Amino acid sequence: MKTAREELDLRWEALQIQLHKQFGNKPDLNMVLILIGIRELGKVKQKWTKEDKVNLMHIAVCRLMSEEGYYELEGLDKDGWPHWKALKKLPFINLPEQEFYLMERVIAYFDAL
Repeated sequence: MKTAREELDLRWEALQIQLHKQFGNKPDLNMVLILIGIRELGKVKQKWTKEDKVNLMHIAVCRLMSEEGYYELEGLDKDGWPHWKALKKLPFINLPEQEFYLMERVIAYFDAL
């Protein structure tokens, strides 16, 4: 019987393979978060600045965590970027727990597409 981590690792690998076929690169968690952020923003640019990428990852994390009631979409700014309101404290104690949780949410996000 597989552990939760082993099961997650297998599903994560399958998602990476799928995205690799689609985009030509095997993405890490940060790149997948950027992709989700772009999808949620609904805008595509040839070149994103470092600040844009950080903001895109923030959009993705807030979107993923909104499913669990941690964030709520407040609205869009004049440039169409979403802004989120924190509703409750995040459950993470350390970085490995945060990564595990986000990977679970990412997989659920893509499963729902």
